Amino acid sequence: MNNAYFVAGTDTDVGKTVCSCAILYAAQQANIAMVGYKPIASGSENTPQGLRNSDALLLQQASSVSVTYDDVNPYTFYRPVSPHIAANEEHKTIEFNVLSQGLNKLKAQADYVLIEGAGGWRVPINITDYLSSWVKQEQLAVILVVGVKLGCLNHALLTAEAIQADGLTIVGWIANQIHPVTDNYTAMITWLEQHLPGKKIAEIPYVSMSKSEKEIPPHQHLAQYVDVSFLSER
Repeated sequence: MNNAYFVAGTDTDVGKTVCSCAILYAAQQANIAMVGYKPIASGSENTPQGLRNSDALLLQQASSVSVTYDDVNPYTFYRPVSPHIAANEEHKTIEFNVLSQGLNKLKAQADYVLIEGAGGWRVPINITDYLSSWVKQEQLAVILVVGVKLGCLNHALLTAEAIQADGLTIVGWIANQIHPVTDNYTAMITWLEQHLPGKKIAEIPYVSMSKSEKEIPPHQHLAQYVDVSFLSER
């Protein structure tokens, strides 16, 4: 059984964290022990505890297994730029063995690990390597997040083709409505259903949280849209 899933996006800012948290909360409600992993995070704030990335903190909060921040996010960078630029600026080297050690540690603590990527599929981590190179090394099953907007059909298909060209399996995909109004939304979803590999495991609507909704953990209410049956199908 493959107990680790990599969440890839068609681009940056398509809602990988929102969708990852929705999956984590859905797993939690189904009594499935799942933990989030954000191996590389750019765009963080200085806190008394050190650099903290908001996406990684959300994954930590949504996990049904209690883990430390460093377990969730081994590489934290200050500036919100491509990891290879951020690492170079901070005179650091992103090493695959560190990513793998972190993954193996979490695998030992939970039934499933949900790994959120950074940027798109071919985001570089140094001059020669991409984060997708590590995903390929680990032979991870992939969940593709599609930010539903103009141009997403091209981005989704090209990303899916690149993932499959790397010899990896797309077990499912998520349609994430990132704008309150999207022209031709239904037609785009229908096209994606016809052309993307894997099952549609969630269709996340655009949600503008009210004041009362902000009092509950962010994205917890989105768990209702996630079909976690893909976990038992591997």
